Amino acid sequence: MSDKTVVITGGSKGIGLSITESFLATGFNVYVGARHEGDLKNLTHPNLKFLRADVRIESDVDKLITNAVNQSGRLDVLVNNAGYSEWRPIEAIDHEFLSNILATNLMSAFWGCKAAVSNMTEGGSIINISSIAGKRGSANNSAYVASKFGMNGLTQALAKEVGHKNIRVNGVCPVLIPTNGLLEALESPYAPGQSSGIDFIKKFAQDQSALKRLPSGTDVAAMCLFLASDASSAITGQNINVDCGVFPQ
Repeated sequence: MSDKTVVITGGSKGIGLSITESFLATGFNVYVGARHEGDLKNLTHPNLKFLRADVRIESDVDKLITNAVNQSGRLDVLVNNAGYSEWRPIEAIDHEFLSNILATNLMSAFWGCKAAVSNMTEGGSIINISSIAGKRGSANNSAYVASKFGMNGLTQALAKEVGHKNIRVNGVCPVLIPTNGLLEALESPYAPGQSSGIDFIKKFAQDQSALKRLPSGTDVAAMCLFLASDASSAITGQNINVDCGVFPQ
C-alpha cells in the first residue's frame, strides 16, 4: 500500500478509468478531475475523490491540484490524460473545432504541468498520455496529430526544465484502443473504417500490430504505474509507445 497521491485528469472513463483503477489498486490516494463523473459513479473506494474541473480552464486545473494537495498533504504523480480524438479534413476545420481540440488535448497538459511543478513532492512524476499520432501523421487527422506532437514536445522540454528539482516527465503513446470515445469518433465519415469501427480495429490489429492484437487501457495503466515508481527513476523526457509493435522505434 502507498500513502502517495496522484491526480488524474479525465480519469472517469475510457483509458483514464483504467488508470484510475490501477492507481487505486496500488494504494494511491487518487484525485480525478473531469467535467463529468462518468463511470466513477460505479466505483466506490475510500481513496477515490472526484473533483469537477474543466481542464481547458487554467483556474480549474489550479483548483484541482490545490485541493488534492490540501486534502492529502502531497502530490507525487500527475497524469495528464484528458483528451479526445476526432477526424476532420483540413477544409472542414474551423476555429472552434481547432481551439477546442488544442485546449482539451494540449493546453490542459500545460496547465496541469504548471500547477504540478509548483506543488509536487521531490521525486515526483508527471505522465502525459499522448498517442503514436504524436509521432506520425495520418489523413484527416491533422488537428489531433498536432495536439499530440505538441504534447510530446512539452514532455521533452519540461523534462529538461524541471529535472534539477528531481521531477521526471514522461509521455505514454498508445495506439488505437477501442474505448467508447474512440468507437464514437470512428463513426465520422472522415474517419478510417467508416463502415464499422470494431471491424476496422480488428483489421488494423491483424495488419499493423507485431503481436496481432492491440493494447488495452490496463496496458496503458501498467506503464503509468511503472513511470510513477522508483523503478523508473532514471527515465525522463521519453515518449514511450504502448502499441503492440505497430510503430517499432
